[in-house]
Amino acid sequence: MELDTIKIQIEKYFRSETSIAEENELRDYFSSSDVAPSLEQYKPIFGYFDLEKEPKFDQEILLKSRNRNWLWLSVMASVVVLLGIGAFGYFNYYNLEQDQNLGTYDDPEVAFKETQKALTRLSTNLNTGFESMQYIKEYENSKNLIFKQ
Repeated sequence: MELDTIKIQIEKYFRSETSIAEENELRDYFSSSDVAPSLEQYKPIFGYFDLEKEPKFDQEILLKSRNRNWLWLSVMASVVVLLGIGAFGYFNYYNLEQDQNLGTYDDPEVAFKETQKALTRLSTNLNTGFESMQYIKEYENSKNLIFKQ
């Protein structure tokens, strides 16, 4: 190649205007032994690409098997499931024993008093609900006065 065309291609290369074919020509020129002394400073730039194409890491990478993790994970999952089933059975059995004692009274007077207590609690809660409804009615009346429909 002529020295002038090489200089033109180098200028185009640094302006990022070269094609891939022109870049390959520059690499071929700078990898040869007949490089002009005025262009020796560019030789490491184009020699770098040839040097980096070769793989340098030649050690073997040992990858650990992750099969043991799956084994431990399955063991832990089965333990958690068994504990969940055991806890459910224990607490469900405990609650069944307590539920069998609910609502059974031998003395009718005690049963009557307990029923009155339960109904009093229920009516107290209902009255609280009705009182809060009064606030909503007042709000509706105020809204209707302001926004006449």
